[in-house]
Amino acid sequence: MKLVAAARLKRAQARADAARPYAEQMQSMMRSLAAAAEDVEHPLLETREEHNIAVVVITSDRGLCGSYNTNILRRAMEMLRPRDPKTVRIIAMGRKGIAFFRRQPYEVVSSRLTGAEASFAEIRPVVATLRELFETRQVDAVYVVYWEFLSAGRQRPAVLQLLPLRTPALEASETGPAADVIFEPGAEELLGHLLPRYVDTQLYRTLVEAIASEHAQRMISMSLATENAGEMIDTLTLSMNRARQAAITKEIAEIVTGAEALK
Repeated sequence: MKLVAAARLKRAQARADAARPYAEQMQSMMRSLAAAAEDVEHPLLETREEHNIAVVVITSDRGLCGSYNTNILRRAMEMLRPRDPKTVRIIAMGRKGIAFFRRQPYEVVSSRLTGAEASFAEIRPVVATLRELFETRQVDAVYVVYWEFLSAGRQRPAVLQLLPLRTPALEASETGPAADVIFEPGAEELLGHLLPRYVDTQLYRTLVEAIASEHAQRMISMSLATENAGEMIDTLTLSMNRARQAAITKEIAEIVTGAEALK
């Protein structure tokens, strides 16, 4: 399983490395455009007082990956525990998360397996659900709880606010460049095409990073399990040899004692 996880990690890491620059540039560009087009109204840009939220929790379909699922579910519960369960909608991705939230008081509006290979086709039904919840005002914000992939040896649980799109506070030196953005076609039409694509891109990025983190932690867990099994075998072999040596010594002592008794 370690070798299989290592092979899958290589492919998953390549996908994560390829998706990250595009997603980061997309996020930066959308924030700049949204800040420059303050008068443009779009459902995905609407900022409301946060009462109800939707949370996408990405876990694995299988186990034997160490504390991967335990830590991400703990991070999700730390976020959800202060809230009223009636104000939370859960979108569970991964068999472990689905099973966990079935025992919790939160409403699960959608559940899907993560699958072995991440693709845009797999996340589009989830994006459609999220957009419907947000645009119909059933929720005021959308968050994603996932494992952020930093390297093969380092990952961390993270929370990403997916909707609404937050525009950064512009410094005085940045106000000029942001105001000089020229939209062609118009800002409303441009943002109308790019915003749905932005949501797809960010959710896809979180999914590929979560899958890469899963394979990395499974590889590490299986390596540690192999080492622990080897140490256990050595310990049991030593104990068996000691018991065998003690039995032989006892038999020799009994034979010597019997021979002395016959003299």
